[in-house]
This record gives sequence, structure tokens and C-alpha cells, in this order.
Amino acid sequence: IALVGSSGCGKSTVIQLLERFYDTKDGAVHVDGTAIKEMAMADLRSHLGIVSQEPNLFDRTVGENIAYGDNSRIVTQGEIEEAAKQANIHNFIVSLPLGYNTSLGERGTQLSGGQKQRVAIARALVRNPEVLLLDEATSALDTESEKVVQEALDKAKSGRTCITIAHRLSTIQDADVIYVINEGVVIEAGTHSELVNSRGLYHSLYSLQGGRK
Repeated sequence: IALVGSSGCGKSTVIQLLERFYDTKDGAVHVDGTAIKEMAMADLRSHLGIVSQEPNLFDRTVGENIAYGDNSRIVTQGEIEEAAKQANIHNFIVSLPLGYNTSLGERGTQLSGGQKQRVAIARALVRNPEVLLLDEATSALDTESEKVVQEALDKAKSGRTCITIAHRLSTIQDADVIYVINEGVVIEAGTHSELVNSRGLYHSLYSLQGGRK
């Protein structure tokens, strides 16, 4: 699933509601037919993994930063490395002088933007989430870094429900369903080709980004 729309339309709010950063005043959010208000917070979030635009990395080792993705238990080194492999960052990590024991510095200053995002992807995957939430995960990257990170995301999405918020529509064209949001309301839904052919808001956004007129 992909959510698109202009800035401030409510895309990120959907993910925040799903994670229960706050609850709805009216209506309800359901997962597999169950209202999430009825689920224990820890249980709900154990099924979710999120990668946001600006990952929060800590002045700890690479391994510790990845393991932080599941603080409900002790994550093994094998699990850390498997998550890193899925995120296309393992080879880079083992090339570092101290490998997984290399400190990232404050806010991950030792890494490039693309490397930070791949560590963040590994962190999200270490708990093996059933639902992966991607909140503009590549929007702050240059074209070259975006390509590498997008490849990691495509691998990470395999076999999982994925909800993607995207500014660059080129990154969500393969979504099963794209929802177009305007002022907090879904106004269009369909595949990329269906929405382009409908010549509505999605078509306009796609054209602005250099797509088909």
C-alpha cells in the first residue's frame, strides 16, 4: 500500500495512528479485524517496523544500533548480521576497522545518509515485523544513495505488508494499491496506471515530477 498527497495532507498521521502515538477521537483503526485500542501497546508495536526520513541513530556501536530495533529481548549477533544482510549494509559494516563494534558517533555522524538509512532498515527488520512502515524513507537522499536504499527496501518488503509514504512517486509505482490523500480524506485509489489514466490529483502530481502528461 502507498499513501501519496501534498505536504500536510495527513499521510504521516495515518502511520502515527497505526502506531498509537495517539488515538482517534472518532472512528477506529483496525488490524486484521481487531481495533488497535483493544490491543496491548507492546503487542501491537511488536508487529510493526518503521523506517522514517531521518533515522535516530545513537552514539553506540553499529551492532547495538541495529539490536535496538527489538528491545524486548536479547538480540543475537547472528540476528543482527542477518538483518544487516537483508538491508544491504552487512558488507559495508564488516569493512569497518571494528566491524559491528564500530561506534557511529553522535546521531550516526560517521555514516553517509544512505548508510544511515540502511542501518535503520536493518534495525526495523531485526524484530522480523509483519508490517513495515516506510515514512518518506528515501526523500532526503541524493539519486545515487536513493537507488541503493531503494534496493534494500525492495528486498525488505518481500513477504510483508508494507505501507509506504512517498514524495517521489517513482518509488511506489509497483504498489498494489495507491491511496491519494487530500486534506485528510482519501480522494483516489488504484494502481499507478489506473490513477495516471484517471487524470485526477495523482496524474497532476505525477506530471509535476516529470511523468506522463
